[in-house]
Amino acid sequence: MIYLILSVLSSTLIFVVFKLFDVYKIQTLYAIITNYVVACTVGFFLYDGPVGVSDLTNKSWLIGPIVLGVLFIVIFNLMARTAQVSGVSVASVATKMSLAIPVVMGMLLYGERLSAFQIIGIALALVAVYLASIKEKHIRIERKALVLPLLVFLGSGIIDTSIQYFEEIHLTDQEIPVFSSMIFGFAALTGFLFIGIKSAKTPLKMNLKNLVGGIALGIPNYFSIYFLIRALRADILSSAAIFTLNNVAIVMCSTLFGILLFKERLSMKNWSGVALAIMSIILVALF
Repeated sequence: MIYLILSVLSSTLIFVVFKLFDVYKIQTLYAIITNYVVACTVGFFLYDGPVGVSDLTNKSWLIGPIVLGVLFIVIFNLMARTAQVSGVSVASVATKMSLAIPVVMGMLLYGERLSAFQIIGIALALVAVYLASIKEKHIRIERKALVLPLLVFLGSGIIDTSIQYFEEIHLTDQEIPVFSSMIFGFAALTGFLFIGIKSAKTPLKMNLKNLVGGIALGIPNYFSIYFLIRALRADILSSAAIFTLNNVAIVMCSTLFGILLFKERLSMKNWSGVALAIMSIILVALF
């Protein structure tokens, strides 16, 4: 359970760092790419096995970090576009509601069984995520813009399901640091390709603030994945319960940090979401 708590805290710290980006006027794209380089480096420092090219290319899970790395960048940009077109709340809800995908896949692929209380808890979790994420008075999505949140929902769910698959089938305990590291490494390579194309029109403007912001983001970003995989391997709870608790606790903690650190105000719907989140955590974890 300690790994799950550490994963939630790491993910919540990501939220805090993103908020500070606004305060210190840090350019998100460049800091994001720096963060992937930092996260990749942290993983290689924690890995005590051989790190030669031939050692890594012979791994059965090599395709995993490549696909996940590309997905990380693509989904990030889709989330940003969704926030611009349909609002921040829509992007947040689409991302967090994707927990339904690994939950369903865990039951279909790995034969996981949930108690009646856990099923009720997961249903409450989905409602809680929706209510706690609403920051605008009304969420309106034009039919033609529906494809963006749908892609974010599917992409985020595929990322979680893929991590679950490689943890279940391919990874050993020793390989978790380098697997996590390579995900961020390929995300960084994809990001460099992206800004390389972009720089043909707009010159790159990397500065110290962006670099510091990327470092501050990269360390908790790495450990959010590292501790999530550790939690899945601990076999204390089913993966369905792990993903539910992880997502709901992140929403709840991020909301509370927003109140304490950034003086955010919550609506009655937001508070109802927090209350339902607590109920869902109790049902999923204790039953």
